[in-house]
Amino acid sequence: MALTSVETYHNPENETAVVQLLQQYEDSALIVAGGTFLHGLAARGLLSGVEALIDIRNLDLNYITANSDGVVIGATTLFAQLEEDGSIGQQPWLGAMKDAISYPPVQIMNAATVGGSIAASCPFFDLPTAFLALDGAVRAHGPGGSRDIPMEAFFAGLFENCLAPDEFVTAITLPQPAAGSASAFIKLETNANDLAILNVAVALTMDRSNTCSQARVFVGGGTGETPARAGSAEQALVGAVVDAGTIDRAAEAAKSDVDPISDHRASAEYRAEMTRVLVARAIRKALERAR
Repeated sequence: MALTSVETYHNPENETAVVQLLQQYEDSALIVAGGTFLHGLAARGLLSGVEALIDIRNLDLNYITANSDGVVIGATTLFAQLEEDGSIGQQPWLGAMKDAISYPPVQIMNAATVGGSIAASCPFFDLPTAFLALDGAVRAHGPGGSRDIPMEAFFAGLFENCLAPDEFVTAITLPQPAAGSASAFIKLETNANDLAILNVAVALTMDRSNTCSQARVFVGGGTGETPARAGSAEQALVGAVVDAGTIDRAAEAAKSDVDPISDHRASAEYRAEMTRVLVARAIRKALERAR
C-alpha cells in the first residue's frame, strides 16, 4: 500500500485540535482510526489528493453506553467490542446491528471502527444499512460544537455525506424503540472478505395480536449510491397482521423501491430478485425475535 501524497500524520488529543487541522488542510485531510477503509482506498489509487492523516484514536471515543433512551456508540469503538458487549447483545431491537457484525472476518472485527464504517459513506458496507433500519443518527463535531444528523439525511452519494469540511463523526446514536420491537439484517456476499452484493435490514414493532405498528425496511449493497428505503414494503406491513401472505406482499413490494446496479458481481435483475428473497427472510427473522 503506497501513500505517496501523504506528507504529515497528526495525532490530536482533543476535538478542537481535530477541527483546527481540518480547517488547515481542508479537502487534503483524511480522518483515520481503524484504517481498514484507508487500505482499500490506497489499494485502488484513490488517495492521490490526501496530504494529511488525522488519527482520532486519542479522543476517548471508544465507548458504548446504553440506557432507557437508547444506545450511543463512540466513533472509534471496534466492531469486536460491539460483538462482545453483553449489555446490548441480547436486545431484540438491536438484532440488525448484531447480525451485521457477524459477517466480517476477525481481522476486520479487530480493526474496523463503527464511526469509520459510517463516515466512509460506502453503500456496500453493512452497518449503515442496519443503523438506518434502527433510525440511527450521526453525532458530528465542528466549530460550532456537536450536532446530531439523522442517518437518512447523512448519506449524500458514493463516498459522500453531508458533513461540513471541518466536521467529523464522534458517535452514532440509536433511539430506544417502543416495546415489542425487533430487527434483523441479512447480507448476500461471495465470501467473508467481500463487500455486499446486497444487504437488507428490517425493524418491526409488533403488538400482541401480531399486528405491525411500525416498520423500517432498507436495502443496500448495490441499489445505488446510498442504501434505499423500501417504503412500499413498509406500507404493506404497517397496520397488517404479519402472516405469510403479508410477508410475501411486503417482499414483492420492496422490489419496486430499489433500482439496483449491474456490475461484475451481479446483474440488476438478480439483485432485484434477491431483494424480494432477503426482505422476506429478514422480516421472518425480526418477527421471530419480536415474539
